[in-house]
Amino acid sequence: LAHHPPFITMVQQNMPLSMEALNDISKANSARFARAGASLTFKDLGFAVPLSSGETKSILEPCSGHFEPGELVALMGPSGCGKSTLLDMLAMKKTSVYSGEVLVNGHTRDARSFPRIAVYVGQEDVMPEYWTVREAVKFNAALKTRRPKTKIEGEAPVDLLLAAFGLASVADTYIGGSSVRGISGGQRRRVTLARGVAAQASLMFCDEPTSGLSATDAELCVKALRTIAKALNVLIVVVIHQPRVEVAQMFDQLVLLAANPGRMCYMGPMAQAVSYMESCGRPVPEHVNPADYFLDIVTPGLRLDASDHFAAMFKQHLEPQILSKVEWGLETKGLTIEEMLLAQPGARLGHYAVPFHKQFQQLLRRKLAITLRNPLALVGIGLMLPVVFGTFVGAMFTGFGHQPLLQQMGFVFILITVLGLGGMQLMPILIEERRFMKHETSEALYSEGASVLASFCVDVPLSSVGAALEILIMFSFAGFDPVHLNCIFFGACWRSLFTTRSSASWPPSRLMVSRRRRWQRRSSRSSCFATASSSAKPARRPSCSGFLPSPPTATLCRPSHSTWRRAAVPWGSPCLPAPVTLPARMGRASQFWCP
Repeated sequence: LAHHPPFITMVQQNMPLSMEALNDISKANSARFARAGASLTFKDLGFAVPLSSGETKSILEPCSGHFEPGELVALMGPSGCGKSTLLDMLAMKKTSVYSGEVLVNGHTRDARSFPRIAVYVGQEDVMPEYWTVREAVKFNAALKTRRPKTKIEGEAPVDLLLAAFGLASVADTYIGGSSVRGISGGQRRRVTLARGVAAQASLMFCDEPTSGLSATDAELCVKALRTIAKALNVLIVVVIHQPRVEVAQMFDQLVLLAANPGRMCYMGPMAQAVSYMESCGRPVPEHVNPADYFLDIVTPGLRLDASDHFAAMFKQHLEPQILSKVEWGLETKGLTIEEMLLAQPGARLGHYAVPFHKQFQQLLRRKLAITLRNPLALVGIGLMLPVVFGTFVGAMFTGFGHQPLLQQMGFVFILITVLGLGGMQLMPILIEERRFMKHETSEALYSEGASVLASFCVDVPLSSVGAALEILIMFSFAGFDPVHLNCIFFGACWRSLFTTRSSASWPPSRLMVSRRRRWQRRSSRSSCFATASSSAKPARRPSCSGFLPSPPTATLCRPSHSTWRRAAVPWGSPCLPAPVTLPARMGRASQFWCP
């Protein structure tokens, strides 16, 4: 491939590869690009939605058809005619119940294996902004094809697709978006198409790939699709709106639908559509784009509307021929989907083309790359926001480490809240990643578990670093003893529940009760509780306040017979269990264990 003269010339000039050059390259790399062709047959395919009144509204009336491998098919019609509905049913993307059946090579489709040979390209270009063009195409190729034996073998199809779609000059440019400048809209659309072709599927469905593009960009997209369809024997079905004359002539087959409800008005070769309209009494005027005229005569409410006439002519003249072709397609059995997959060397059966560890490897590599390139995710949300927030909150609680315990509870509450809500800072990034994750998992590129695990391996360490910086700053401003930082980083919330009691309204936890009973069984000693003052009715809380230093207090002991006594505890009692000496009047035991 690197030494192929047409390839070198067209890459240097940033021109799409010609079909002759692509055929030569495909023959030279037949072991890598060979794929079995797939025909598509559908019979009585229709869709209706129920209304609140109990009736049903027909969106697409039952229709049938048959497409051969290597054809470029155009679905045309006015808005509401059911073009996208028909495409979704053919691509197995329709989740609602519909009638009819769709067969591949005369065999019924399998929901598990059909995404392995079919690719769906939607109307939106859903890709990370900080992804390069080459990485995007290479990502799909790595997750949909067998593992290459050498690096050159893995780069060859990527370079071929970049050249075929005119993207060689922007191969190392970001995809771009609202936060970073990248390639143009037309180039982004071609990248989406190139990603679909990189999967090396036998069926490809494109929903309005030229919408929003200029006439030149639309022609480049369709020209690249035709080149791929003819050179690699791929059946491509495209929903398209009013193509220019040069674009319309590139299609092999035309499916023309009328609206209200969706009905077929023509199905046949694109080159014979003009003569068919003339035979039906509606010749195409001179100097008029035939595609524009076709839409005018099948759109209800327009001056040239003849949708009912053409629907009747279709049932009378074309439908019998199509039904005979459909019956032939149903009877002719080709390769099954499993046999098509096994025909490619090194392929594996199943819903995914590569194992889980390969999916995780590719996702982790992409996640690391886009995180390191995105200053908002790495520096802004990951580091700067926690530092700024920690400085602001820490300044509010300056010197609170030397205040009484009850005045420190506000800082404790804020600290626990920060720990609990720290992950919310990554929600904008996670929501954005969820968009292209849903699209890519629907194409069976990888599983949801691999995506979650890759995000966990990158986002959790980054969030932990930001949370550590935030807590350190808040801790320093408040003036607490750094010795107790381990209580913060290893579960401040749990330590606050089990070792800190603010008032008697907090009932003892089950863990504290079990500990107290265990201590009483071991040494017949009671648990000690401390209070911030020497009031007559003390509050029930441990004498050790975890990481919170407290002033000299009195320790209240609760013997086994539930009688409250009072004993002095020196300043700075340790948090770990330690013996406390009590006066002789307390009873037989002279030492108690304080949790």
